[in-house]
Amino acid sequence: MEPQLTTLAARLEEILGSEGVITDPVRLRTYECDGLTNHRATPAIVVLPNDAEQVAAIVRECVAAGVPYVARGSGTGLSGGALPRADGVLIVTSRMRRILEIDIPGQRAVVEPGVINLDVTRAVRPDGYYFAPDPSSQQICSVGGNVAENSGGAHCLKYGFTAHHVLACEVVTPDGELVELSADAPGYDLLGVFVGAEGTIGITTKITVRLTRVPETVQTLLAAFDSIEAGGTAVSAIIGAGVVPAAIEMMDALSIEAAEAAVRCEYPPGAGSVLIVELDGPETEVAAQFAEVRRLCEDAGAFEIRVAADDKERALIWKGRKSAFAAVGRISPAYIVQDGVIPRTALPQVLARIDALSAESGVRVANVFHAGDGNLHPLVLFDDAEEGAEARAEEVSGAILDLCIEHGGSITGEHGVGVDKSRYMTRMFTDTDLDTMQMVRCGFDPGNLCNPGKVFPTPRLCGEVPGVRKGPHPFEGKADLF
Repeated sequence: MEPQLTTLAARLEEILGSEGVITDPVRLRTYECDGLTNHRATPAIVVLPNDAEQVAAIVRECVAAGVPYVARGSGTGLSGGALPRADGVLIVTSRMRRILEIDIPGQRAVVEPGVINLDVTRAVRPDGYYFAPDPSSQQICSVGGNVAENSGGAHCLKYGFTAHHVLACEVVTPDGELVELSADAPGYDLLGVFVGAEGTIGITTKITVRLTRVPETVQTLLAAFDSIEAGGTAVSAIIGAGVVPAAIEMMDALSIEAAEAAVRCEYPPGAGSVLIVELDGPETEVAAQFAEVRRLCEDAGAFEIRVAADDKERALIWKGRKSAFAAVGRISPAYIVQDGVIPRTALPQVLARIDALSAESGVRVANVFHAGDGNLHPLVLFDDAEEGAEARAEEVSGAILDLCIEHGGSITGEHGVGVDKSRYMTRMFTDTDLDTMQMVRCGFDPGNLCNPGKVFPTPRLCGEVPGVRKGPHPFEGKADLF
């Protein structure tokens, strides 16, 4: 370790004690990547703070030493957003797992960033409430990570993303100051800027979340189709009819195969796709909408429809979808979890193009997605022991994102940009757009020490005059800084 980092590690031990600082090379390897394993870097130092004051003190020490730092929650991210710096400090918030306050009359709770997403619901369910954002990893992902990535989940179609359920955040700014950002504060919506900023403008240490009342009735249906195009047609018909389900999820034949191998979800044999539709709300409203959804699925060619009779059957229907990402490991040694968005009306065309891409390249693609809002999660499969296989998979993955942009969509819906998609940002935004975004970041973090190298394809020098660049960027050839 360089002398500068050795000195910093000693200062951090004074703050946290020896048990809160990791410098052993073997233990550091635990933190070399997040849920996206294609990108890896072993951090120089890992710290495990217990409270907000310790996080602020750590940041101040890093700033004083000129050392970059990255925040990490449970490490379930899928864009490399928590990828550490080999020359920096990784601030892991997993010990900050207290639910500080539950206010049922006010329909809110205050939690630390390391609290597991599903634990919020478990804590308030006896009172008839729950925390609506539900990523597939909700049993292990942390609320702080949800805030950083503005996570969604299966039910974001009706209930929105994390941003719609965060009322306030206590934040450690990039210079080590503790501040409160609130949705109710006058002036600019700084909370709106912070949620989804991928940890590039500060670290949250306390989150006030909105609680949602448990609906009166929930009905869940699984429809099986011969093809994924037929399932996409059903989705368009349901939304076009004015029905807004709590969730509409779809899986293709390959992802169904993986789920069956992993969790035995017992979906209809021979299905080219399955559609999971969940409706919730007042009983009479749900009954009317449910009949309409069933009819539309039949009209689109569903050859089998199952309706959950109780919570046990509902859990079984969701089991395959919730485990889909991990389950693909049963049918492929390695895979890329992609995340893009298209208008839902373009589902049949885009899915057909993905099939064609797969056939032309010889790279298998399993499709799992939030069909209701057009958020695709294609899983690009490859054998990492085969020379050139990863590069071919990356090429197909990029071509899928190009498809999303071509159809008026986005390169990410909920997984974030991180390091994995930063090179695609120029395909979606102009240089002026990117300059404007980076000027906002520079306003928070002029030293470029807070999760540097993420989101943007080329780092911006704070203080640089915006405009069309001529000649090399000021940081070109200085990759060691990022």
